[in-house]
Amino acid sequence: MTSVLRLESVSHQFDGIRVVDDLTLEIGRGEVVCLLGPSGCGKTTALRIAAGLETLQAGRVLMGDTEVASPDRQIPPEQRGIGLVFQDYALFPHLSVADNVAFGLTEFAKPVQREKALTELRRVGMDSAAEKYPHELSGGQQQRVALARALAPNPHIILLDEPYSGLDSALRAQVRDDVLHLLKESGAATLMVTHDPEEAMFMADRIAVMRDGRIVQHGSPQTLYCYPNSAFVAGFFGEVNSFTGLVRDGHVETPIGQVAAEGVPDGLRATVIMRPEGLRVTTLQAGQSDYTARVMQARLLGRSSLIHLHVQSGENGSMKEWHFHSRMPGIFLPDAGTRLRIEFDLGQIFVFPAQEG
Repeated sequence: MTSVLRLESVSHQFDGIRVVDDLTLEIGRGEVVCLLGPSGCGKTTALRIAAGLETLQAGRVLMGDTEVASPDRQIPPEQRGIGLVFQDYALFPHLSVADNVAFGLTEFAKPVQREKALTELRRVGMDSAAEKYPHELSGGQQQRVALARALAPNPHIILLDEPYSGLDSALRAQVRDDVLHLLKESGAATLMVTHDPEEAMFMADRIAVMRDGRIVQHGSPQTLYCYPNSAFVAGFFGEVNSFTGLVRDGHVETPIGQVAAEGVPDGLRATVIMRPEGLRVTTLQAGQSDYTARVMQARLLGRSSLIHLHVQSGENGSMKEWHFHSRMPGIFLPDAGTRLRIEFDLGQIFVFPAQEG
């Protein structure tokens, strides 16, 4: 892959606190890469460094073969040929929609600016609002205008900072679908920042998960979801059930069965991560008594049902109680108090040394 944008060994501090720590990342033409992580992990700072909005303190930023930032060199953002979409869209309130989109097209004559702006507005379905002002638009419409403005100069690189955070869930799903197709159609290399794992999986060809300023795992959405390298990454891609136990004979005993603890030596404690969709509950048949749970409550979540389970395990006199969640497809709403049998999908269970949890 020939990189269009490359951040190389980038580090950054604020008031002596390192918020980006030796970050290296590259993006190819037509590729969408997401920086994913919790608030304060350094992902937005990394994007601002790529944009030239923060002065680079250590490392390099390259666009193609051109170095645009180093500790001794800083090309201004407006000379980098990038498109920016901010979290608050940053539209000029005193300019019409068309003039907002045309704002960065200063190298063209006014009639050409106008035509290019209208072309981009048509691409995002906003040409009918060309003469309106930002305050007359909904959040979703403002987001589309901000994207049209970013795409108008035909940049090689698009940078998106939490672009859907201000939208309600239904509108967010539609807008991000439209945006993904527009980005792929443009062929631009795209770097997007988000704290929403579902959003990252929907948008990204590759995801870089950040924690405390560092990339802790990097790969395709499928790789990160199916093969997380730590309890942190596994837990970041959705709710999990977590259990800690001692490894004996290569296994950890959990309240719902024994799990292989590959890579964790006997005698050490391991963290077992179980995804709710990996815990399957079925009606208890006569004679079945192994690994059962009592239903505390069940809730329909639309495409799936979430079952709250109460589990007891241990010997008489040392019984422990556990609260687990199972996510079942479709409508599955057993009554509270119902006793169910639990099975688990080994592909949805992950084991790590306990200190990594």
